[in-house]
This record gives sequence, structure tokens and C-alpha cells, in this order.
Amino acid sequence: MAALPVVLLLSFGSGVAALIYEVVWFQLLELVIGSTAVSLGVLLATFMGGMCLGSLTLPGLVSARRHPLRVYALIELGIGVLGILVLHLVPSVGGVYTAWSGYGLKGFLLRGIVAAVCLLPPTLLMGATLPALARQANATESGVSWLGFFYGANIAGAVLGCLLSGFYLLRRYDVAAATYVAMAINMSMAGIALTLARVTPRQGDPDDRITQASAAAPGKRDAVVYVAISLSGLCALAAEAIWTRLLGLLFGASVYTFSIILAVFLAGLGIGSGIGALLCRTLARPRMALGWCQWLAACAIAWTSYNLGALLPYWPINPSISSNIWFNFQLDLARAFWALLPPALLWGASFPLALAAASRRQDAARLMAGIYAANTFGAIVGALGASLLLIAWVGSQRAQQVLIVFSMIAGILLLRSPKSLWVGASLGGVAVLLAGSLTHGVPPVAKLLIAYGRYAATWVGKSDIIYAGEGMNSSVAVSRFPDGALTFHVAGKIQASSVPRDMRLQRMLGHLTTLTNAHPRSILVIGCGAGITAGAVSIDPRVERETIVEIEPLVPQAASKYFSEPNFDVLRNPKVQVRIDDGRRYLITTKERFDGITVDPLDPWIKGAANLYTKEFLEVLKQHLNPGGVVTMYIQLFETGLEAVKSSVATFFEVFPNGTIWGNTYEGKGHDMVLLGQGEPLRIDLDEMEQRVGYRSGASKLAESLAEIAMNSPVELFATYAGRRSDLTEWLRDVPINRDRNLRMQYLAGLGLNLDDAAAIYAGILAYRRFPEDLFTSAEGRVDSLRRAIRPER
Repeated sequence: MAALPVVLLLSFGSGVAALIYEVVWFQLLELVIGSTAVSLGVLLATFMGGMCLGSLTLPGLVSARRHPLRVYALIELGIGVLGILVLHLVPSVGGVYTAWSGYGLKGFLLRGIVAAVCLLPPTLLMGATLPALARQANATESGVSWLGFFYGANIAGAVLGCLLSGFYLLRRYDVAAATYVAMAINMSMAGIALTLARVTPRQGDPDDRITQASAAAPGKRDAVVYVAISLSGLCALAAEAIWTRLLGLLFGASVYTFSIILAVFLAGLGIGSGIGALLCRTLARPRMALGWCQWLAACAIAWTSYNLGALLPYWPINPSISSNIWFNFQLDLARAFWALLPPALLWGASFPLALAAASRRQDAARLMAGIYAANTFGAIVGALGASLLLIAWVGSQRAQQVLIVFSMIAGILLLRSPKSLWVGASLGGVAVLLAGSLTHGVPPVAKLLIAYGRYAATWVGKSDIIYAGEGMNSSVAVSRFPDGALTFHVAGKIQASSVPRDMRLQRMLGHLTTLTNAHPRSILVIGCGAGITAGAVSIDPRVERETIVEIEPLVPQAASKYFSEPNFDVLRNPKVQVRIDDGRRYLITTKERFDGITVDPLDPWIKGAANLYTKEFLEVLKQHLNPGGVVTMYIQLFETGLEAVKSSVATFFEVFPNGTIWGNTYEGKGHDMVLLGQGEPLRIDLDEMEQRVGYRSGASKLAESLAEIAMNSPVELFATYAGRRSDLTEWLRDVPINRDRNLRMQYLAGLGLNLDDAAAIYAGILAYRRFPEDLFTSAEGRVDSLRRAIRPER
């Protein structure tokens, strides 16, 4: 028993490395198979499924006669080696996926195969670590308590791994550096275990353990414990999926936010497990304690649901009151603990209580493996069921009510007495009343939260939210202001609107894509939004086919219903096709080429959006252009920092050295920009533009569209020119490039959420601007007019 405190360290180290690997592998594989809810569900199911199978396999595969610490050391060495292999395997697997991927069942199966090839081998070993360590303790009352501590230490390590990867390793370095750190931890833990094995005997007699193991198959009473702990895992992971989404709206869905939410949830589980392990030493009836724990968990689900739906969105907090984002992280941490800690503590305590309730002097590895596998199986079902089905089908409110009922059922299974019908009936009656009152108290998700996210409290009473919906991938809302202006919200952010400054940007994206292209027959639009950019593309008479790729099905539905006038009813246009898919995945798997591609992603600080700003993705864009084709990309200047903007511009110019910048100003100051890239140097004939737009014809939709954004001539359109690579050599010196391996943008932009430096950033760009003599031509004197219009702006 003297070595058991050191075993806690080993379990802790395994947890640190496992969470680093999980974050890294998910980031790598999302780039390959996409960021849709289905793709993420496949990754999660494979990762947790591997751990479940690994825990079940070890007790039967490895004899109890082997020293558990040596077994553990070999497992850690294997994880470290496989971790490095996965790092180098993913690009190769990505190439195979790109070549063979499709849609429907074929695409789904291939995603599953990719995830299985990359994740199953290491996760099988990860799942075996706790059962291996469990054999260092006996399945006595004291030993079961230690098993609970092992589990708690493992989760505590996961908390550190989560914060270390999210706030430091991936922010400062990249996936390779994070992987090597995790591997170093694996090797260190293996070395400690091997050293300890030399001086530490096995606990108990291995022959006795084998006899006990074969004789201690779970009976009917034990089966109820396994069902209950499975339901506990189901409720925990389903609730985590729902609450992570709601808290992502409330805090802002940056990579740092998700690290905070996961760390708090895991911390609650770890603390709860420690408390449960202590209680196991004194409880005479752990099965009953586990049952009451499930009923308390139902109450705790109601607590969190009420806070997230009716209280926290209305706390009088303005996130931008300080430009220092670290104050927000502290506030988010406090709010996350307030909302998540009660249920997480109870779910954490359930695990050691289940170990104690199912313990029958059996092999400790089999006991740990069985409970761990049951809990993990429930967690897989819960996470997939909530993220892929419940939220989109019935909404977060009903989904949380379902979880309350499941938790109550788990409690009844454990508390009922088969010997007393009266006690069982009484418990059933109490459970029905309690479940009814708890589910009735779960509020609907606040429409204000869906629309305005982290700024919800500051928008109370300012607009009428006429639509709000929860989709599989994102939440969508539409609001109307007293002056009639409409705003389109995705992920708690205004992503489009009918106000002049937004209309100007949205129309510019579409018109620059088609007008700077000699033959824009086929255009790809990545990101539907309100459909205004796609609408601007569609009214160009030379466009024959337009493909819109949107990750969330609710987006085009809402855009078609509420924005049909400003978007020219584009979603009912017969030459327009809508594909529901991750934009990156669609492009890397399609063989089609386009004359123009316009990309309008979510804000770069939103987790996953940076996938569309990397050098590798821009190269894919370039490969899918026909000769003479162009790419336009939206770049945000507000709610971000100078370094993030520089990184996005430098990365774009790395792939499109002939690229140019076009600015959208508000009240004469910078607001956002459009980057335009093409393979060959750009040439714009202003006289031809006059004819193509049809400014003088009087019946041109292109001219009407541009006039609505105060651009009544080609000079006014192209006077938005803000610079090009040759002008900005000094401004972009030593700027880090956004790569797949580092996703630098989401970490840089995530630190600038509270900044409002758009005017200063744009003025800094204009300080280097020079009139491009080789870019514009005109036989009618329009170049001189344009030169006067492009005057220095500070």
C-alpha cells in the first residue's frame, strides 16, 4: 500500500498526456474529415469507443500474475510511440480520404475508417491504463477507495492537459510540439513505473485474483449498478455537449472558452471522485448512496439548466468593458464553476460509489474495467445522442428534461427494494413528482442568448428577435430593429445585416468576385450567411452556375425566409445549388473547378473558423480555380488584434502573391476588408467595367445592386483599393503564417475579442498604400478620377 500514492502520480500523468493527445488529434482530424457535428461525432465515438474496448480487453488479455506497474509502463511506452505515428500518419490518411471520399453512406463510412485507423490503436492502450494500475490495489473496501482516487487523479491530470494544450502549447507552438510533450510525459510515467516495480511487490496473491475473477462475474444486483453508471455517463456527456454549446454562446466560442469549460467540467468530476472515494471507506451501503447521488444529479441538472437559460444571460455584464481578455477568462471561469460544478461533482462521485457497489472481492482490474467501460459506453451514447439528435430535433430545453428523467430512472433502479412493493411504489411516486417539478423548471434557451451571445445582457429591449433556432452545428437567429433593419445571427454573433456598412461589405465580396474575372461562369460561395454575397454573385448575367456551401442547414432556410429581398431571392434561383457541408471538406473532396470562389467564414476567433484561413486551405482554393479565376476572402478588423490581421493577410499573400486588399470603411474609418487573389497579375479596365455593370443602361441589376451601397460608378467601386503585397513588405515583416499544424489565427484572434482597433489597423495599412499604376487602365480618363478618389486616409 505504500506505493499507492506514487500510483496516483502515474494516473495523473496519464491523464495529462491523454488530454493533450485528444485535443491535438481532434484538431488534426477535423482538418481532414471536416468540422460538422457528424464528423465530430465520429471522432468522439471512435476515441471514447477505443478507450472503452481497451479497458474491457486488458483484464482478459493480460494475466494478473504480471506485475501491474510493468504492464502499465509498457502501455505508456506504446501510447507514446503511437502518438508520434498518428502525428505523421494523419497527412497520409488525409490524402487517401480526399481521393476516395464522397457523400451519403460512403462518406460517413470513410470518415469512420479514417478515425478508426488513426485513433483506435492509441485509445485502446489509453483505456487499459486504469485497469492496469487498478491491479496494484485490492478490491477490498480500502482498495476500492484507492481505485476511486486513481480515477480522480486521472481526471485531475486531464484538467491540466486541457489547460496546458489550449492556453500554452498550441497557442505558442503547434501540434508537433504538443505531441512531443505528451510523449515525454508517457515516457516519464513509464520510467517511474518501471523503477517503482523493482522495489514494490504485487498487492495480494495473483492466483487468488484469478480465482476470484472467474467466480465474480456480475450478478443481477451488480448488473443494475452497471446500468446505473452507464446512465450516469450518458447524462454527464449529453449534458456536457448541451452546456458547452450554451456556454460557448455566453462566453464567445473561442478555443480558450472551450478549454475553460472542459477544464471546469473535468475538475468537478475529479473533485467529486475524490469525495466519493473517501466516502467509500465509511459507507455501509454504497449502492444506496449511488442511487441518491443520481437523484441529486437530476436536481443539479435542473440547477444548471435554470442558470444557463434564465439567469446567466441576463447578468449585467458587458464583456468589452476591459480590453484585457484575461479578465474575461477569469469571469468565464467563475461563471462556469457556478453553473457546472454541482452536477459534475455528483457525476464524479458516482464512479467510486459504483466501484464500491459492484465490488465482490474480484480482480481489481476487472472491476475497474467493467465500471469504466459501462460509464464510457453511456458517455458515447449521451454525447452522440445530444449533439446529433436531441438538440436539433427537440432543442436544448427538452433535451435537458430528458436527462433529468434518465437520472431519476437510474436512482430508482438502485433504490428500489424487490422485497417491499410498498417501498417501491412510494419511491416511484416520489420520483414522478420530483421529476415533474424539476423538468417543469427547465427554461427554454433565451432567444437573446442565441442572437447576441456574450453581449446578450447589453441588447435587452433593443430589437425584436423574430426567429431563433438550434441546429445541429450552430444556433441561428434573425432580429428586426425599430427602423426596419434586419440582422442575421449565427453562433451568438451578428454575421450579416441590412444596415449600410454590412450591405456594402457583403455586396463587395460578391461583385469583386465576378467583375474582376473575365469569364465568371461557375462560382463557389463558402458560407451562406444571409445570402447577400451569394445574391450579388447570382445577378451577374455571365454566371451560369453558383454553388453555395453552408455547414448549418438552418442558415439557408432563415436567409431565404427573412432576407429574400436584399439577397435577390438567391436561394430560389434555378442556377444556384446549396450543399450542406463543411466548406473545407467540400473543397478538398470535390473534383470540380471554379472561375471564382468567395469565402466568408465566421469570425476567426470562433473555434474551427481558422481552418479556412490556413496556407494549406488557400492552396486548395488555388488548385480549384480555372485559369483566370479569382478568390475573395472576408477579413475582420474589429474584435481582433493587429497580429491576427497581419497573420491572415501574410498567409493570403503567401499563396496569392499578386493579391490585393479592398477596404470597407464606416464613418471614414476602417471596419473590415476583402482580400482578392488570382494566379496572374490583376488588370482592371475601368471602361470595360462601366459597360459590364451597365451603369448607363438604366435596367441593370448589377448597377442597382452597387447603387444601393453608394457605388454609382466603377471609380467608386475600385476606390476601395487599400494595398497589395509589394506595398506592405515592411508591415508584414516576420509575421507568422497560419498553418494547419498551428491554426495560429484562432489563438491570436481569440485574445482580441474585446479590442476595437479596426480604425488603427486599417490606417496602418493605408500608410503604406501607393497608387497601383499597373493595375488600372482606361481610355476615357477614369484612371485619373480613380487616383484622386484613392487619397491618403488616416
